[in-house]
Amino acid sequence: MLIPHDTRIALDVVVDLVNTASEEGSGDGLADLTALYAFAERHHISGVGALGDKDLRAVLDVRSRFAEIFAAPDARTAADLVNTLVAAAGTTPQLTNHDGYDWHIHYFAPDASVADHLAADCGMALAFIVVAGEQDRLRRCEAPDCRDAFVDLSRNRSRRYCSSRTCGNRLHVAAYRARRREAAG
Repeated sequence: MLIPHDTRIALDVVVDLVNTASEEGSGDGLADLTALYAFAERHHISGVGALGDKDLRAVLDVRSRFAEIFAAPDARTAADLVNTLVAAAGTTPQLTNHDGYDWHIHYFAPDASVADHLAADCGMALAFIVVAGEQDRLRRCEAPDCRDAFVDLSRNRSRRYCSSRTCGNRLHVAAYRARRREAAG
């Protein structure tokens, strides 16, 4: 599956945003404005000025909508969710080249809030996945103690874990040890 650079970046951002949601026993990765500023900086989100509690609430709302898209049972449901999200952001597609990147499309207005920026750019990245008939690539980790979101970009759509180094490796080692214990009697 050929994914343009800017779409891949937006997919990485949406996955990271969804994964900031608190799971049982863990804290929320966007618990306050400091965390929101850090998220925006980590992902080089352009045009972020002064942020307030209203911005944080709006981003948390966008995050929950993205989580719904990852949980959508079919492409029709995902498409409806994406359409609603992108329309509410007031998309304004425009070509741009900045920060050393060649021409690409921004889907948000130049003065958009950080929530609208995320909803428009990341929503359009998810729209491209749905349009390509690849909605089933939007997944949650199959490790029992993890439910992180990820986009399966493997050639054969076989990825099961958010990270093969952490969740995948941990489960494979546990299965290996269980087989050894069973063989030892």
